[in-house]
Amino acid sequence: MESVRVSGDGRGLVLHPSGRPFTPWGMNYASNDIEDRWDRDWPGVERDLAELKRLGANVLRIHLQFNRFMAGPEQVSEHALGQLGRFLKLAEAKGLYLDITGLACYTPADNQPWYDALDEPQRWAVQSRFWQAVARRCKSSPAVFCYDLMNEPVSPGGDGRKAGQWYSGQLFGGYDYLQWIALAEGARPRDAIARDWARTLVAAIRKEDREHLVTVGLLPTLKGTYFFGFVPATLAPEVDFISVHIYPTHDNPAEAMRILKQFAVAGKPLVIEETFPLSCSAAELRQFLLDSRGIACGWIGHYLGKTRKELEHLKQSGRLTIPDATSLQWLALFEEMGTRMVGGHSNHRQ
Repeated sequence: MESVRVSGDGRGLVLHPSGRPFTPWGMNYASNDIEDRWDRDWPGVERDLAELKRLGANVLRIHLQFNRFMAGPEQVSEHALGQLGRFLKLAEAKGLYLDITGLACYTPADNQPWYDALDEPQRWAVQSRFWQAVARRCKSSPAVFCYDLMNEPVSPGGDGRKAGQWYSGQLFGGYDYLQWIALAEGARPRDAIARDWARTLVAAIRKEDREHLVTVGLLPTLKGTYFFGFVPATLAPEVDFISVHIYPTHDNPAEAMRILKQFAVAGKPLVIEETFPLSCSAAELRQFLLDSRGIACGWIGHYLGKTRKELEHLKQSGRLTIPDATSLQWLALFEEMGTRMVGGHSNHRQ
């Protein structure tokens, strides 16, 4: 496997040393339980990766749970790092690149009191320690596409958050996907806090790995504003490319393209790191994918654990649930569009 780099003009991604264009086309995999899966059912993980490769994926996004990797402020789990190394080897064997997203605290019951009791500088220091350990384990693997510092971080607007209130408290499917990087804005602009946080964690990664790419999985704008405090233009100097999560809606499908354009920064590739027909039809998502090719240079959806064949069997037997039906529509669209999105896209914004 060749390594992934930013193209010379800063508008797309290429493979090194060949220089061939690289278009991420993949899935979020085991978003909430990768550590459970690789501990209890390694053959199942192998089957999943074989299926994802068959579907046409070239990138998998995995989410590392903080509590599985950090048992204390300075105590990194060698078991978790070992399993991550094993997973990297499997990805190499399958020819799949990994978007490694870290610092996940998605399950409220698993959040660690010692971690949430830390103040901002202490928390950033522990997060840096996490990333330095992960980068040390991953740096020699050609299967690493990128490190994603955190899924959907939020920079504080105002000083109203209480001590330890690092999460949204709003569950989606039983999980809390949002995390604050600080509790008080103080005299600092929100986007400057986000910039300084990213700079701190990138520096930790670069102590071990100076080659693999770094990004942050950003929430979309809300009513045209960067409501969550991360402004792409401010963040851009600290990361190698911009990532955004966009789910088109049936009621206003054009809004997805308007949001996408707000994340296009000159000199930085743009990847849609999460998308899915969650609030729109497969046909509407298909149109969004096609329309976004002039702006984005990569797309990552969701694999929810059931193969297309299994879902089609459930449909034939009349046992297909609504979530299963949505997943089946996405997998069919993913297979249909793969060659067109990867083979027909030059990785350059118009």
